Amino acid sequence: MAPCMRLLWLLALLPGATLRPARPGGADMPARELREPARFALRMYNRGRTPETRAVLGAVRGRVRRAGEGSLYSLEATLEEALCHNPAACQLPEPKRTLLCSFEVLDEQGKQLLLSLHCGPVDTKLRDNENGTLDPFLSMLKAGRPPQGLSLEMSTLFKDFVVTYNKTYKSREELELRMSIFSQNMIQAQKIQALDRGTAEYGITKFSDLTEEEFRTIYLNPLLHKQSGMKMNPAKPVDEPAPPEFDWRSKGAVTKVKNQGMCGSCWAFSVTGNVEGQWFLKQDTLLSLSEQELVDCDKMDKACLGGLPSNAYTAIKDLGGLETEDDYKYQGHRQACNFTAKKAKVYINDSVELSQDEQKLAAWLAKNGPISVAINAFGMQFYRHGIAHPFHPLCSPWFIDHAVLIVGYGNRSETPFWAIKNSWGADWGEKGYYYLHRGSGACGVNVMASSAVVI
Repeated sequence: MAPCMRLLWLLALLPGATLRPARPGGADMPARELREPARFALRMYNRGRTPETRAVLGAVRGRVRRAGEGSLYSLEATLEEALCHNPAACQLPEPKRTLLCSFEVLDEQGKQLLLSLHCGPVDTKLRDNENGTLDPFLSMLKAGRPPQGLSLEMSTLFKDFVVTYNKTYKSREELELRMSIFSQNMIQAQKIQALDRGTAEYGITKFSDLTEEEFRTIYLNPLLHKQSGMKMNPAKPVDEPAPPEFDWRSKGAVTKVKNQGMCGSCWAFSVTGNVEGQWFLKQDTLLSLSEQELVDCDKMDKACLGGLPSNAYTAIKDLGGLETEDDYKYQGHRQACNFTAKKAKVYINDSVELSQDEQKLAAWLAKNGPISVAINAFGMQFYRHGIAHPFHPLCSPWFIDHAVLIVGYGNRSETPFWAIKNSWGADWGEKGYYYLHRGSGACGVNVMASSAVVI
C-alpha cells in the first residue's frame, strides 16, 4: 500500500471515523457485520486488565472466509487504550494511545476462537526499527538497564526465550506486554514446581508468553468435561497381568509427534494416534492418518473448539474410514469436508471404553496397543521434562480438558509413569512427550480411556 494511502487508511480508522462501504465484488464486509467478532477479540485483548486500563473499540474493517459451518474473520480495528497502568505514562499530558490491531477470529456454530492478535501504535514512529523487535531490548540489556519492573535476570531469561523459540512481536508495546506475562508465568511455574510430588521440572516453554486464558482458549478442549459423547461398549478385559514395562514406540506402532497448532483439535490427534496403532497391530503397516479429515468432516464435534474421542470413532465409521495425512493434509482450522471414500486407507469396526483400573489399563495396552485418554492439563503449559505428579486438588479428574495418547509405561528411579504422546510439536516437553505418574489416577488419566476396534 502506498504511504499516502496508508496514512488515509490510518486516519479513517481513528475513533469516531466512518468506514467507506466494502468494495463491489470484493470480500470486504460492512463494519456492522464485523462488530460482534471484533467485540469478542476486544474481550480477549482486555482479559486480566483492570476496568480503568481496558481498551475501547474504535472503527473496524475486515474480510471473511466461509468454509463448512465456520467463518474466519480477518479484522483490522483501532483500539483506544489508557496508559496509566504504566506509572511513567500517567505523567504524560495525554495518557492514552490509539492502536491499530489485526485479529483473526474463527466462528464455528456460534462459538468463537481468537487465532491471532497483533497490535501496534498508529504513530509508526513508535515502531521498532527494521533490525527486529529485540534491538531496543538488547540495547537496554547491554547498557545494564533492564526494562522497568523487571530484574536483569528475568530480562535475560526473556531474551533467551525469544531467541530459542524464534518469537516475533509486532511492536514494542506488544513485546513489553509479553515480557510482563512471561515474568508472571515464571512465578506461576515456580509455584507449580513446589507443589509437584513427582520428578517433573517446570519452567520456560514455548507457551511462556501466553496468559493462562490464552493458552486454554487456543490449545485445550473444554468439551471433554462438559459433554458426554457417544456411548461405547466396555472392552473385553485382558486376563494376563501387565508386564513391568512396555512401550509401543519400540515396536514401531507410533508415528512421529505432530502439532495441532493454534486449534483445540487434540481430540482428533488422540483418536488418529490410537487408530494408527490398531491398524499397525492388525495389518503390520504404520500409516500417518489425517486429523484434518476429522476436523472438517466430524459434524458431532466442533473442530478447533473441541471434541470427544467417542464421537470421533463414530464419525470414522460413518464416513467410511480415514485418509492418510499425505492425502488430506492438516491445516489447523475447519474447512469444507473434502473426504473421498476411495482414498480411505484405514477402517475401524467399532470402539470400546476401557477400565478405569490402571493395572488393567496397562495390561490392555501391552496386549492391544496405544490408548486414547483425556487428562486435566494443569501445569502442562510449563512442563519441561520428568514425571509429573501434581497435587491432586489442583489437577482434578473432574476438569479434564486435553486428549492425548498413552503409548507405554514403566518406572524411572522407582517412580511409575505413563508415557504420553502429546500433539504440541516435538519442541515441547520430552521431545513432544509427557510423563505422568501412574497408579494414582493423576489428573484423571484413567477416566476417559478408549480405543478403536479393527478386526
